[in-house]
Amino acid sequence: MKKSKRQQRAEVAAPTIRQRQTQGWLWLAAVAGLFAVFYVYSPALSGAFVLDDRYLPFLSPNIQGVPLSSWIVSNRPLLMFSYWLNYQWSGTDTGSYHVVNVLLHFCGSVVLAFIAARLLEMAGVKGRTRAVLSIFAGGLFLLHPLQTESVAYVASRSEALSVLLYYSAFAVFLYRSGDPVTPLRILAILALSAAALATKEHTLTLPLLLLLTDLFWNPGGVRRNRLLYGIMAALGAVGGVIVWRVVHASPTTGFRLGEITPVTYFLTQGRVIWTYVRLFFLPFGQNLDPDIQLSHGLLDYGGVLGLLALGGLAAGAWIYRKRWPLASYGVFVFLLLLAPTSSAIPILDVFAERRLYLPFLGLILVCLEFMRRLDVSRATWVGVAVLAVCSVLTYHRSQVWASPLTLWQDAASKSPQKLRPRFQLAYAYYEEGNCALAADNYETASHLAPPKVDLLVDWGLALNCAGQAQPALEKLQQASTMERSAHVEAEIGMLYAKQAKWQESLTALAEAEKIDPRFEMTYVYRGNVYEVAGDLAAALSEYKKALAINPTNSVARDAVTRASKAPASQ
Repeated sequence: MKKSKRQQRAEVAAPTIRQRQTQGWLWLAAVAGLFAVFYVYSPALSGAFVLDDRYLPFLSPNIQGVPLSSWIVSNRPLLMFSYWLNYQWSGTDTGSYHVVNVLLHFCGSVVLAFIAARLLEMAGVKGRTRAVLSIFAGGLFLLHPLQTESVAYVASRSEALSVLLYYSAFAVFLYRSGDPVTPLRILAILALSAAALATKEHTLTLPLLLLLTDLFWNPGGVRRNRLLYGIMAALGAVGGVIVWRVVHASPTTGFRLGEITPVTYFLTQGRVIWTYVRLFFLPFGQNLDPDIQLSHGLLDYGGVLGLLALGGLAAGAWIYRKRWPLASYGVFVFLLLLAPTSSAIPILDVFAERRLYLPFLGLILVCLEFMRRLDVSRATWVGVAVLAVCSVLTYHRSQVWASPLTLWQDAASKSPQKLRPRFQLAYAYYEEGNCALAADNYETASHLAPPKVDLLVDWGLALNCAGQAQPALEKLQQASTMERSAHVEAEIGMLYAKQAKWQESLTALAEAEKIDPRFEMTYVYRGNVYEVAGDLAAALSEYKKALAINPTNSVARDAVTRASKAPASQ
């Protein structure tokens, strides 16, 4: 039966209407995702800087007036440039740094949704199912509680920014219209790849991901795209040399970490990787600083069993690659993208949740393999339920990141035998002004490992703050026998002054100045001694020396004001 013109027009218009409806849902999902991610991370948006955050350039006392060129002279220039922009915007206000991290994370989730949509299409999934599953993929990346360290920790911007660039390069590769890849697209991929590498070194795996993708989904593409792979191989070799130099020079990565040998690290990662997988599917027991025992031998803590299980997983993925293509590909993507931090190159911290940020894509693809076998309605409700649970868990985890005190209370309770969480908890109490609890926790930390200079100094300061001057002095004197430090000697001089032992104080302060004339607090403490003695001119001179070294020193600035006004008030 011949169709009427109205029927023919309706059939032509139907796909266009469905496309518009799909686009509308995608826009709605993106807006909802933006509101959702800011809500679940709202407890952490005003959180203080912690750990490595405090060593970033914007917190340096002499950063004012430093040109941009000095910020970006590092192995991660693009990352430092992003911090420079933040500093120009809001100085050291923590809120803006957290907001930028959340926005980068949101953008990364959008790009991942597009990647998922393309891979679903390559696996034969189309229509509404493809749209629903790609939205779910982006939402899972956006709202999963395992992402909190990468988003709430300012220093982990290296993850959020580098992965956004990495995923963008991958998306440009996936959305090509055919083979070979056009020269313009090659330039875009290379530019994004270089930017990702200028943000963090683990993105060096991108050429291997592109190669894996062509081998898995488009074997003929390897030969047709030989120009792309040739250029990326050459640039990858250069990048590899740079990364090797960074690893060789780093005190926390490489082959000079004492008991953490390549074999020990590799065996330990056999267990750690399975912990990552468990945290993805069952996200409970998250910990910023877990206490992971090292596997020095094949049978220690089941390290070799973990490696054998990973080998079995890879073998199964290869065997069932045609029946379960997305899951199979996802397993290989996960292992490949995790390899820079979880193979045989030792890293001092054998476990970190943020290391799953880049390989997250692989585990999402495993989920999509099973969800695509549901009808679209059931897949939608399953996705909504999973994202709702993730949102609740992420909100609660963000509350832990709301302050250093809550963060380290959580870590210390979960790793009671590990030094660093207890040490950091003690310092968090000290910053809060709870000096007695700080001193108690420093004492607890001293029983977990032989105390080093930094612990003894901070312990002494906490004792002094708690009104225990003599025990504080003893801790600082113990530290001075271990290391010749201007900081230690200056603090000893300060404690002698509190006990009215003026000559001993001046002797210790003279020693501090001899060790390091640029340590500003030496002059502040000596100014205090002169001010108590009534020699205001000498005190003012000392305070000005401190300000000359560090104009942002508020203690010295207040002391100058006080000493300048004192004669007029007498």
